[in-house]
Formats: sequence, structure tokens, C-alpha cells
Amino acid sequence: MTISYWLLPLLFATGLVAGLVDAIAGGGGLITVPVLLWTGIPPQYALGTNKLQSTFGSGSAMYHFAGAGTITLKESLEGIAFTAIGAAAGALTVQRLDPTFLRGIIPFLLLAIALYTLMTPRLGLEDIHPRLTKLPFYLCCGLALGFYDGFFGPGTGSFWVIALMLGLGYNMTTATGYTKVMNFTSNIVSLAMFILGGHVYYTAGLTMGVGQLLGARVGAGLVLSRGARFVRPIFITMSLAITAKLLFDYYR
Repeated sequence: MTISYWLLPLLFATGLVAGLVDAIAGGGGLITVPVLLWTGIPPQYALGTNKLQSTFGSGSAMYHFAGAGTITLKESLEGIAFTAIGAAAGALTVQRLDPTFLRGIIPFLLLAIALYTLMTPRLGLEDIHPRLTKLPFYLCCGLALGFYDGFFGPGTGSFWVIALMLGLGYNMTTATGYTKVMNFTSNIVSLAMFILGGHVYYTAGLTMGVGQLLGARVGAGLVLSRGARFVRPIFITMSLAITAKLLFDYYR
């Protein structure tokens, strides 16, 4: 399939907006995947192309958070390893199975996250005592969320942020930073699996990727400069938006 040149500015703008939103609160896929499908790209190719462009955004945001000293990559090596394994398994599975069954479950989990965050106003404003050590936390969440991101994806950032806050006790700004590390890991590993399967359109993905680079840098800067009180309402809004979109797609 050949992407019409007149669509490229639209794809760039889509990547820019998605990168900005994703760096702040996650949910960029809510913007990019529908646009890719609207261009006529088949679903599996849309997922693969989306992984290509989102790798730019998560990588840019991760680099910005690391450069600011908010995160330390060596502190998340276990998470990177287990997330990579889960993402590879998920991306291989989705190219063979229909992910429809997940669409009926995930919206309710996202709704629970949004409501829990809304009902606990101090959640994420400061570090708390961790409930788990890193190895069991990343063994569980890395494999599960890595698989989910490789297999389906919407809401992965929200799941990671809430898991990192509750499991390891991070504040919302730090949790958002480490979420980008895990997002980048699952994105790039999933992308490799989609490339091996031949399910990537490079022109569309790279065009959106340039927009993602710029948008993610701006979004990460806003998180670092304004902190959890800025991220919190956007995080809740995006969780509810993804929930509504998935419910609409499932029950229409």
C-alpha cells in the first residue's frame, strides 16, 4: 500500500499531538491508531506502524526525563528485561490472534484506575513507602504489561503509572518518567516483531515519528516543570477518554 503524499502533513500533526499527550499522561495511541486506520491501513499494519512512530515519542520522552535526572536507567534494568520478554510474546501473539476479547475487559480496568486516582487526591504528589521490591514488582508488571502493550496497547501508560506509584511508591512525576522507559522498551521490541512479520509502513511511521519526537520533548518538559498537580487531571482525563473510546468500539 502507498500512502498519499497529501496525508503526510496530517500524519505529522497527529504524531506531534500524540507525542505531547503521551509524554504527559499516556493515551497517544487513542489518537494515532484511529488516524492510521482512517487512512485505509489494515489493522495489523496499523498496529505495527503505530509501534514505529510511538518508539520515537517514548524514546524522546525517556531521554528528556533521564537528562533531567528524574530517572536512572540502571535502576530499571529488571523492568526493561521483563518488559522486553512480555512485549515480544505479545507482539508475536497479536499477529496470529484477534485481540477483540481484551476490548471488553480493559475499559473497566482503566475506569477503575481513573476513579481510584480521583478518590485519592494525594496519590502521586509525593513518594510513599514501596509495597514491593523491584524484582517481584517488575517480574509481575513487566511481563504482564509488556505482553499487553505488544498485544493490544491502549492504556498501557496509565497502567504503568498507577502500578509504579502503588507498587514502588514513586510520585507521579517519577512514575511518568519510568513509564516512558517501559513504554520505549515494549515499543521497540514489539516493533522488531512487527518488522519481522512484515507489518510496518515506514513512510507513515517515520513521518509520524518526527512529530512524536517534537511533541514528546515538549510534553516531558511540561511534566518536569509543573509536576504532579499538572499531570494528575490530564492522567485522569486520558484514562476516561480511553475507557469511553474502547467501550464505544466494543459495544457499537
